Amino acid sequence: MVDQTGSSRGRGREAAVKPARAPRKGLKEKREAIQYGARTVFGRDGYTRASIDAIAAEAGVSTRTIYNHFTDKEELFGSVFLESTVSVTEASQELLDRHLGKLRRIEDVEADFLAYARDWVGQGSEHPEHFALVRQIVTEGSRMPAAVIDEWQRTGPRTLRRNLARRLRELADAGLLDIDADAEMAAARHLSMLVGGVMLETYFGALPMGADEVEEYARSAVWAFLKLYGVPAGGAGE
Repeated sequence: MVDQTGSSRGRGREAAVKPARAPRKGLKEKREAIQYGARTVFGRDGYTRASIDAIAAEAGVSTRTIYNHFTDKEELFGSVFLESTVSVTEASQELLDRHLGKLRRIEDVEADFLAYARDWVGQGSEHPEHFALVRQIVTEGSRMPAAVIDEWQRTGPRTLRRNLARRLRELADAGLLDIDADAEMAAARHLSMLVGGVMLETYFGALPMGADEVEEYARSAVWAFLKLYGVPAGGAGE
């Protein structure tokens, strides 16, 4: 007769040494993995060539899992791109507030704008995955979902330009810049073109400039902007 007590103990020892099964990823973790895989594949392959199979492989999930979270490739692209846009817009606003939010003296204008320009042109290396997606708009924007591109413009570039225009208006009203009434949006556009032009020259970070070249670019951009909108050190009345 088999010793029931001993058998039970034996089974207990077997259970004790049996490797624990790895915990299954929760819905949040799976969605984050999918978004990471999508950012990587869309940024690398572009919107048209990216496939759900490739995204699933990069994310380490099944295609069925992706379709449990997203209806199709268009919805997935919109989700990851617009989420990334919101994050970069918030970071850009922080730069604006940090460098130009507390500007009070005319003697500090050039130095503070230069610090702002340096950080502005450095965003390509700070947010490489986002600007890899932006590069795809340059090359195949007409084949991407129009609604996504419109929302990107609204929550990204247009929002940043409006925020910059408001800050420039405040500086002009304080006598630190010389901007005509109702011309702050034009001034914001000019600053965006002068400083942000480095993104175009580097193809949104794909062909990075050397540190010395970036510094020269930032200095020349600030110099040109202040030639247009700066005031003498003694104030606008000089």
